[in-house]
Amino acid sequence: MSAANPSDEVLDVVDEHDRVTGQAPRGEVYARGLIHRCTFIQVRDAQDRIFVHRRTPTKLVFPSMYDMFVGGVVGAGESYDAAALREAEEELGVSGLPAPVPVLKFLYDSEGVAGKWWSAVYEVRCELSVRPQVEEVAWHAFLPEAELTARLAEWAWVPDGLAAYERLRAHRAGGG
Repeated sequence: MSAANPSDEVLDVVDEHDRVTGQAPRGEVYARGLIHRCTFIQVRDAQDRIFVHRRTPTKLVFPSMYDMFVGGVVGAGESYDAAALREAEEELGVSGLPAPVPVLKFLYDSEGVAGKWWSAVYEVRCELSVRPQVEEVAWHAFLPEAELTARLAEWAWVPDGLAAYERLRAHRAGGG
């Protein structure tokens, strides 16, 4: 699915109701602020710790920021479920991961950074030894949720991941 240059990867362009209206290269989608699709997968290990990482400085969007999800854009013609598994395995550097479980979906507005995107949030347990993709992950660790929560005010987090995390926490608490 991945193109040699990430900005050349073709994505489905969708509307406010998540219906496909066309296709365009990722660079054009971002430049024109077109609505597209992304996956966010919260990964927990056998001890229920959450995979946290810092993005590489070469990322097209939100470089060098921390994230509590793996994931990425959904390719043209790809389902959210297929993209979630592909992205999780790629970023974690594993194969044979269980299928991520969908939890919720929302429309995120990057407020001028790269448009809006439908954000499908998943959960998966990874008991495999991870070898994160060096092109995507500069640093990583599995953190207890209490430590992750303590770091929210200290580290620079990707805003879309933070929005997804807040929605996931509210969902778990019975608020949606």
